[in-house]
Amino acid sequence: MKVYKETETPLYIQLKDILIEKIQSTMSDDQQLDSEREICEMYKVSRTTVRQALAELEKQKYIYKVQGKGNFILNRKIEQQLVKFYSFTNEMHKINKVPESKVISFIVEASTEKIASKLGITTSDLIYKIVRIRIADKIPMIYETTYLPFSCFPNLDKEILEKTAMYEVLQTKYRIEITSAEEYLEPVLPNDIESFYLDISRNEPSLKIERTTYQIQKVIEYTVSIARGDQFKYRISLKKE
Repeated sequence: MKVYKETETPLYIQLKDILIEKIQSTMSDDQQLDSEREICEMYKVSRTTVRQALAELEKQKYIYKVQGKGNFILNRKIEQQLVKFYSFTNEMHKINKVPESKVISFIVEASTEKIASKLGITTSDLIYKIVRIRIADKIPMIYETTYLPFSCFPNLDKEILEKTAMYEVLQTKYRIEITSAEEYLEPVLPNDIESFYLDISRNEPSLKIERTTYQIQKVIEYTVSIARGDQFKYRISLKKE
């Protein structure tokens, strides 16, 4: 098979597009890509063209390199449907990924005016401020800061949140029945702390997700998440009225 040359499109771009089609249609996560030599022979192109194409694939998050072993297919983005309530843990289980939550901060403090207004409490009320890294298959996916009204969840502690999904804890330990949630999404660039914990650069496009969770009319949670743009894509179903 030859890469077409009768076009103004650079040869390495043509090769890159061919390889993307192959990756998307026939290859699986973490599967090894053909070697540079094999790609040269398969598509009748030079080693320089192959290396340029592979560099573009790595830049566009289709492959990753393992020193001394070759190029491998990067994990596909996780598709999240925004049409019903979801939890990170449950969604990862559905696609056969191993979820993990690492609590990096767990404090009780007085509420600020902003958080008090979000939770429907006063600034004299205490809150839990919980910062977690949500991980799937050992890859950090989301930097998450959660605020909970202290009065609703006595004796909540860090250890239980590292062992058990938060919504499961709220439901089983505190008899909370989540009835609805609303989210606001905004494209952002991560700050220094977020990029450090997510293992991405400050220039990596990310998504800020603000979630308010309700039990009927009562707010039980306000969470601000920074999700890696290279790991997630979101789908919304629209219906004509």
